[in-house]
Amino acid sequence: MNKLIFFDIDGTLLDHDKKIPPATKEAVNKLRENGHEVAIATGRGPFMFKDIREELEIDSYVSFNGQYVVRKGEVIYANPIHTDLVKQLSVDALTRENPIVYMDHEGMRTNTEYHAYIDQSISTLRLELPELDPDYFLTRNIYQCLLFCTEDQEKHYEEQYKDLKFVRWHPLSMDVLPKGGSKAEGISRYIQLSETPEDDVYAFGDALNDLEMLRRVKNSVAMGNADDFIKKQAKHVTKPVDEDGIWHGLRMLGLI
Repeated sequence: MNKLIFFDIDGTLLDHDKKIPPATKEAVNKLRENGHEVAIATGRGPFMFKDIREELEIDSYVSFNGQYVVRKGEVIYANPIHTDLVKQLSVDALTRENPIVYMDHEGMRTNTEYHAYIDQSISTLRLELPELDPDYFLTRNIYQCLLFCTEDQEKHYEEQYKDLKFVRWHPLSMDVLPKGGSKAEGISRYIQLSETPEDDVYAFGDALNDLEMLRRVKNSVAMGNADDFIKKQAKHVTKPVDEDGIWHGLRMLGLI
């Protein structure tokens, strides 16, 4: 029976130098040769990992933490944030000097010309800083925002915006999603459409924003570089990404 395998990107497919280890690329190719279906599951937008999809020849993914899902090149689920909510959040955040980046499936723009929080957090993803366009959200479907604030400022937004979900991915930044949005929900939509039995679904991840995904599937694998808390939540633990963790994990599971 063919299996369905989801992979996170940072710390899972990509090593700490933001590169795909040769053994990982070989393992993904071997999965396809064995007839399995491979997909990416990430908090990133599609435009942020196009090069990774091309290098690994993957055309299926759950992006924006589940808000924009594509299978074999076709959009199967899209869940944007309501424009009025984005506007309300933007006005509030500006008064608190917390900048926002708006993201649709094609790109991202910021409402602030420059802010150190944006620079410090986005630089960890090895991405260029977004261009300025405060009205970007008015004419596009925004699937995710990045709200740049410290952890002690987080409580205000969680209390004021019950129709939004906030997921911290950096000490200075949070993902902002529609309420109920998650990698788990996006994966559920994907599984339903692909008609894959639950016992045949696998997921590899390493970070807190992978937790819902790892809990969602029956065959969860934590990378060896994951926090101990994440490892305890997963059914299996493989080697760290820098020690060919994907290859070893797939061999351990008998998938390659």
